[in-house]
Amino acid sequence: MLVDTHCHLGDPQFDPDRQEVVRRAREGGITQIIIVAESLAASARALELARDFGFSATAGVHPHEASSWTADVASSIEAALTDPVVVAVGETGLDYHYDHSPRDVQRRVFAAHLEIAARARRPVVVHAREADDEVAAMLRDAGGPVVLHSYSSGVAVFQAGLDVGAYFSFSGMVTFRNWALVDCVRACPADRLLVETDAPYLAPVPHRGRRNEPAFVREVATRVAELRGETIETIARQTTANAARCFGERLLRQTVPLA
Repeated sequence: MLVDTHCHLGDPQFDPDRQEVVRRAREGGITQIIIVAESLAASARALELARDFGFSATAGVHPHEASSWTADVASSIEAALTDPVVVAVGETGLDYHYDHSPRDVQRRVFAAHLEIAARARRPVVVHAREADDEVAAMLRDAGGPVVLHSYSSGVAVFQAGLDVGAYFSFSGMVTFRNWALVDCVRACPADRLLVETDAPYLAPVPHRGRRNEPAFVREVATRVAELRGETIETIARQTTANAARCFGERLLRQTVPLA
């Protein structure tokens, strides 16, 4: 049993065959998927799909979309969090690689997400790219659980994550030949370890170059097990238990059967 803790199942790339994507995931032992939002519209779509399939969703605005943030958007996200299907805030954070939104706006919106998550007592799913010092500093203001998704940051963010008891979620990047953070995978506390796909992005080896999908989280878990010198069964049990502790016991429930 595995949980894909970060998947953009609402992405248009899945429109032609979403049912088959979910079927392959279930056949591969992936029992739960957290459908992640990047905008207000994507939050509504994630909730809809989570209800349809018996999965879980997040609500939030990606740093790329931070310029869309308004008081009404904030209110809508807070309202979405009253639904038990919505298990986390985000994804949010800072991305200084693309700078699709001004950096000061990204920081303000990230701080707003942290406040909303603390009030709602929900985990916050954090995207961090080329903004290590600022992310590390802002994590210390988090009032609840933090998930550092698709972890690929440096020492500062790793230490800040350890200091606040964050969960570290590893994606298909751990299978790449140039993956340079083996020590982080090994040093991650067992009770803070998660696995994800970030589908449809970052497909793991041997699927690299293709559209990623939730079934491929098994390759991520297998590589994490290899790097930590553990069995895939141990990693599956541990990461599933961690996901349930972080996001809630609904992740252990039976999903809706496909027609």
